[in-house]
Amino acid sequence: MFISIDEKASSWFTREFDLNKPFSIRMFPQYAGFGQKHKGYSLAFSVEHPANIGFTKEVNGITFYVEGNDVWFFEDTETYLSFDDFLDEIQVTFNEEIGSAIN
Repeated sequence: MFISIDEKASSWFTREFDLNKPFSIRMFPQYAGFGQKHKGYSLAFSVEHPANIGFTKEVNGITFYVEGNDVWFFEDTETYLSFDDFLDEIQVTFNEEIGSAIN
């Protein structure tokens, strides 16, 4: 599991949620949409305090985390959160981790 959040993406969260730092963003699978990685699931975000952290990463005063029971969604995956200047929106990209497809 690898999760990358660039600085422009972290700034988007500050604007979108209109919060003062520090704060926490939970990343979790939501049963909706087409889903790039898991059919029927998309990546969702909410402002919450962690309960059972499975992954955490701090970027510019924001703690991004995944709860332990949601780690399955990110396993064997590189997840990239970036900002799309043209759409003025967050962009999520999933890539299969190298070596995870080799058995």
